[in-house]
Amino acid sequence: MKIRTFFSVLVCKMTKSALRFLGRGGTDFPGMVAMALYHNVLGELSKGVSCVIVTGTNGKTTSARMIEQVLIDAGVSYFTNKSGANLITGITAEFATNATVTGRPRKDYALIECDEAAFKEVSQLVDAKAVVVTNVFRDQLDRYGEVTHTLNNIKIGISHSPKATLCLNADDSLIASIADEVKNPVIFYGVDTPIYKNRVEEVSDAPYCIKCKHEYIYDYVTYGHLGGYRCPVCGYHRPTPDISVSRVISTDTDKSVVDLTEGGKTWQTTVNLPGGYNIYNACGTAAVGRALGFDMDLIVGALGHFAGGFGRMEKFTIEGTDVRMILVKNPAGCNQVLNFVTNVTEPSVFVVCLNDRDADGTDVSWIWDVDFEQIAEMGDRLDGLYLSGVRAEDMALRFKYAGVPEEKMKVIKDYETLMHTCTAQDKPVYIMPTYTAMLDLRVKVSKMYGFSNFWE
Repeated sequence: MKIRTFFSVLVCKMTKSALRFLGRGGTDFPGMVAMALYHNVLGELSKGVSCVIVTGTNGKTTSARMIEQVLIDAGVSYFTNKSGANLITGITAEFATNATVTGRPRKDYALIECDEAAFKEVSQLVDAKAVVVTNVFRDQLDRYGEVTHTLNNIKIGISHSPKATLCLNADDSLIASIADEVKNPVIFYGVDTPIYKNRVEEVSDAPYCIKCKHEYIYDYVTYGHLGGYRCPVCGYHRPTPDISVSRVISTDTDKSVVDLTEGGKTWQTTVNLPGGYNIYNACGTAAVGRALGFDMDLIVGALGHFAGGFGRMEKFTIEGTDVRMILVKNPAGCNQVLNFVTNVTEPSVFVVCLNDRDADGTDVSWIWDVDFEQIAEMGDRLDGLYLSGVRAEDMALRFKYAGVPEEKMKVIKDYETLMHTCTAQDKPVYIMPTYTAMLDLRVKVSKMYGFSNFWE
């Protein structure tokens, strides 16, 4: 077995080095090679490492970057799959990269962003110390199915993680219900107050009680189906969070300032990214930090200066133009992005890049469940709208029905032309790509303007 581990790790390292030399990411393929040589190599490589797993539909990458800053500030040695390769192949490659050729770990902690469908397989090989579950929303129906299917995958993964402290979103009725079925220690986190003054109306992905199927009553809603839910029939309700955001003090285009409460004590906390959903990511990070035994003052400090993940509210200044790239991939997440971008007060340019490759989800009908009418209602603040990606024409049709004037829209398929057009603007540019479009755009930005590659 040691010989198999040796050759698996060695070939994985060589493959990854070769791909990087060629200027490619090398995030998944090296792990595929390693697993072909020894299918369970991840189980060998994860021994002796304190593993933190981040899973859920939305917020995995940003939560992982926040947790990473906590680990940095705590001074511990760690590695993480920063590239976002969150299937078992990418995770295996990251473990192999950070191990000796004999399979011994080089770092004490592994911070792993894990796809919610892959979690049930990864958890069989990785003995997690902490697992944070962000939320469950409809996402890639062709791959995940409905939300209950995604929830069941997460439950299976947790059943393989008996030693893990679970950090569960109390405001998600689906996620909170997991606590009733496990013996793991649980830290609940949540937001005790509405986040938005003007919240987009959305179709709830979980309007009915997971216990008795009657409709929930909400004392408040933060977004989607998250908030202060309670069932008037069986009594199932939002559990009291152990760590919560008790007040949203201010939000702007760069950050949010909130009161973070734990154990009766409150810290005024700056979250170094805008957007209400990032308030949840920060709260979940605090829960993970406490699960790992870190001091709350350290956690609060880390939230104030962490660097966001690539394509997740990532900001570039290119030739004097401010460009912010924000991943969109499902109705709930996209509506939250729209809550942010349509509240900017200055005239802005918007770009939407829609792909339908396997990693995006081949079913793009979700765009009709997004309130793109908000863009049309911006009036003079909408200075221009560019559509790109494989399904750019579908996106143009959606915006036509949303009421955006045709003279304000333009389809630009070539990414180099698109970036030249964007950076020629004298107004802020907000780019909203789906996953594979984001990867392609991010590579183009790196090559054209000298920014670091997405895997760095």
